[in-house]
Amino acid sequence: MKSKKLKAAVGQPMQRRSFLKGILTAGTFSLLTPRLVLAAAGSPTGKVNLACVGIGNRGWEDIEMFHKTGLVNFVALCDTDMGAPHTLKALNLLPEVPRFQDFRKMFDKMSKDIDAVFIGVPDFSHFPVTMLAMSLGKHVYCEKPMGHSFRQVELMMAAEKKYKVAAQMGNQGHSEANYFQFKAWTEAGIIKNVTKITAFMNSKRRWHGMKVDGLLPEQPVPESLDWDTWLTTAQQHAYNQGYINGDWRSWFDFGNGALGDWGAHIFDTAHEFLHLGLPTEVEAVKLEGYSPLIFPQASTLAFRFPARGEQPPVELTWYDGQENLPPLPENMGESVVDANIPPPSKGAIDTKKRPPGKVIYGDGLTFKGGSHATTLQILPSEKAKDIQSKLPKIPKSPSNHYVNFLRACKGEEKTRSNFAVAGPLCQAMAIGIIAQRVNAKLTFDPATKQITNHKLANELLAGVPPRKDWEQFYKL
Repeated sequence: MKSKKLKAAVGQPMQRRSFLKGILTAGTFSLLTPRLVLAAAGSPTGKVNLACVGIGNRGWEDIEMFHKTGLVNFVALCDTDMGAPHTLKALNLLPEVPRFQDFRKMFDKMSKDIDAVFIGVPDFSHFPVTMLAMSLGKHVYCEKPMGHSFRQVELMMAAEKKYKVAAQMGNQGHSEANYFQFKAWTEAGIIKNVTKITAFMNSKRRWHGMKVDGLLPEQPVPESLDWDTWLTTAQQHAYNQGYINGDWRSWFDFGNGALGDWGAHIFDTAHEFLHLGLPTEVEAVKLEGYSPLIFPQASTLAFRFPARGEQPPVELTWYDGQENLPPLPENMGESVVDANIPPPSKGAIDTKKRPPGKVIYGDGLTFKGGSHATTLQILPSEKAKDIQSKLPKIPKSPSNHYVNFLRACKGEEKTRSNFAVAGPLCQAMAIGIIAQRVNAKLTFDPATKQITNHKLANELLAGVPPRKDWEQFYKL
């Protein structure tokens, strides 16, 4: 039994179905223009009134970054495990901010006080929180990857356009040095006619060494946890601690694996500035430790993107797994590592092997890079010296990812990783995750957005059907 104090802290019960029904039938907020001019938003300081959904673990790190901007007025905190150890830092930082365990209750009670929403929940529950927020005219900062399925991402892109909100996916390197370098180098023709990209993430992940022959056994639900709301649109699962606090990333039902976690940090700029769009083929070249429930112990995936105008076709090969090291140029040298890159969900970057990164093979030049904001280096170093005088000046970032989003809420900037940019990247990765699930070579038609050679894989584009009463989020 939850204590009276906790009940009071997280808000009173609500008629969830009637709340959503009212939004769907009346469109009360969805027809409003988002409040870009914050003088009219009830914040006398001109700060963005921000609600935070998911306040522990990675969510806490994002809250810290938003707090440091000085541009935020925190108006609501929401977490399904409110009061658990991983939420205490946020609660101690913001002791007077109203608290909720159900994001629907938060919006029902406080929608008029909210300008923007930060979403730092597990991958599979990004979608319902983000869709409800956008339908209410709220700007959204959503951690990566945007959604759990190809269809969810498609609907999120459409909602961004429909509700005219500022949306930002949380691949924070997209506002730092690598972003501006890649943009400048492609515009200047330094990076051109790319035909091959090798991307890799070989650090230890939570599922490495795991062997499962079924779902985890039922355990008592902690008193602090609202398990039903934690599940959001997912099908019913009995509670087990092996599903929460980052361990959700191991499971196809809840996470997007190493690819969804780190692909958005490693080849995001290549995807955007080479205009890769959606692939026509994704092949599971190699899978080790295949499981229908958890991600493989290692995988090699080949993404084949078609020609775009005068740009040639590109094959992007992804390598994950501790021993599944990629083939690299002989003159590769030391890895490109940024000390500010956070470690994977458990453990640390293994610098004794190959830290996460990429190699890009262009016309006459090869480039090596790392993850997040790390800049590219030209191989071999002699060529870098020869071309130095031709390299364009790299502009400094006018705003980090969080400031960029907040300024976009105020109409001062455009989000750099908005859903129109991040969506096709996440959809390409979603097809790769389907290839991991079915262990096959998939043929994809970007025009119809269908997998044409594999019936089950094509059905997986839509994701798992939502639980009863949660299908309404697909209609927002």
